[in-house]
Amino acid sequence: MDEQVIAAMARWPDVPAVYGWLSLTESGQWRLHPAGDAIQHPESPGEAITSPQILAFIDRNYDADEHGQWYFQNGPQRVYVRLDAAPFTVHTAIDDASAQLKLRTHTGLDVRDIQALYLDETGRLHMATDRGPALVAGRDLPALLDAFEGGPDALADGLEAGEPIMVQSQGVLGFPSRPIPLHHCLRASLEIALNFRRLPAAHEG
Repeated sequence: MDEQVIAAMARWPDVPAVYGWLSLTESGQWRLHPAGDAIQHPESPGEAITSPQILAFIDRNYDADEHGQWYFQNGPQRVYVRLDAAPFTVHTAIDDASAQLKLRTHTGLDVRDIQALYLDETGRLHMATDRGPALVAGRDLPALLDAFEGGPDALADGLEAGEPIMVQSQGVLGFPSRPIPLHHCLRASLEIALNFRRLPAAHEG
């Protein structure tokens, strides 16, 4: 988080948080909602934010509260975010030092540790990571599946029974040396499984 933001939080600690003005799309794009209706109307697309400076500022000052609700710290004020899919969208990239495949969040952070995977009924792959709950971008999913031991076919065969299976990948940075679980999980249950809230709400106290 930016030093000037931390200083503003200390100087004005009681600025009320706001809800409904910002959303994050499934593809990892920030959207502005000038009418403040992002929560009341979860289907509202909002408007694209095009300023590179503003986008970078949001990326650097993005965090979660104790309730699993994600927000952008805009100076002393929290701007809570409607999540259309997950707190992070991750893409594949090539690590400069090792030339291995890695995952990077939409905010530009490298994923350093992956604890579990969740495949929903629409074929989207989600993961618990050190950065937070994440959705693998659709265009990056084939490359990631190819890096799993046994590849996509082995995963499909293992998941047919509907039970969690253990998967391993030595070719992707962030995957531990041990196998990790891959679960079937309905989209409606992902918030509980990964401990986040798509639609933030004010809490007492």
